[in-house]
Amino acid sequence: MKRVAYEEMVNEFARVLAARGFSAEDARAAAEIFAQNSLAGVYSHGLNRFPRLVSYLEKGVIDPKVRASCVQSFGNMERWDGHRGFGPLNAQRAMSRACELAKAHGIGLVALGNNNHWMRGGTYGWQAAEEGCIGICWTNTMPNMPAWGAKDCRIGNNPIVMAIPRSNGEHVVVDCAVSQFSYGKIESHRLSGQQLPVPGGYNQDGELTTDPGQIEQTWRVLPMGYWKGSGLSILMDLMATILSGGNSVADVGSFGDEVGVTQIMIAIDPAKFNTAEETDAIAQRILEDVKASEPVAEGGEVFYPGERSYKSMQDNMQNGIPVVEEIWNSVLNM
Repeated sequence: MKRVAYEEMVNEFARVLAARGFSAEDARAAAEIFAQNSLAGVYSHGLNRFPRLVSYLEKGVIDPKVRASCVQSFGNMERWDGHRGFGPLNAQRAMSRACELAKAHGIGLVALGNNNHWMRGGTYGWQAAEEGCIGICWTNTMPNMPAWGAKDCRIGNNPIVMAIPRSNGEHVVVDCAVSQFSYGKIESHRLSGQQLPVPGGYNQDGELTTDPGQIEQTWRVLPMGYWKGSGLSILMDLMATILSGGNSVADVGSFGDEVGVTQIMIAIDPAKFNTAEETDAIAQRILEDVKASEPVAEGGEVFYPGERSYKSMQDNMQNGIPVVEEIWNSVLNM
């Protein structure tokens, strides 16, 4: 598989975005977010998603010049309006503000309504951890998952992220949709010709399947934990909509495209209780115990959340980022 240097990918993304209305500064920042997603091995939300972003820009769905702004403030809580601007940069700024509030008050919350797709939610968990903060964030989506016991899609797979900082940069980060697999993961398996490791949704006969193409035909993805994932989805949508005053999953479903979504950014400063060394020691003790587990497969390894992403970042920075040549060539030709 072809590999592309990280800096080359950033430069190409920035070139394309600058030609479509981004300022030079914002084009670079947005390009870094997409390239870092691929760097971390989340290709579905990096290079593979980039052409879709460009199509949204060309259709005028996203205005690259508008920025999220604070509309209400209550101490360590703020409500922001994203003005349907570029989702990742709005989300990045909202998490940055949540971290500022956490450094001042111990905990900070920014409820970001009327934003657009944030791409990889893990971006903002890593961002909070890099600031030395515990990060919790989630987004709602268009209706793309059936509630448990239903056939039609009325709830979102509403990705949620949690992050614990470590001084060595090897942060602990969970980034997951509340469906068994995100649509991005399903798409990446289809593109690579792979079956899902466990059933991820239903085929046209209403049967559970590991075939990503069949799931894409029905849009009937499986909530993680069955009824538990369904319940989480509904509660997260309720909390996000109540706090932001923004759009619910049902509202987003009426727009035609997945725009105007609602996101919650929470940052907590553990330094209010512990030194960085104490937090590191707690994390190290717990993670060492987890990694001492007996693997199911002989010679296998048990990973903590975020460990493989960190290893991918190290490998891809040194050896180049693997790309689907057809998609990479389409970016070069934009």
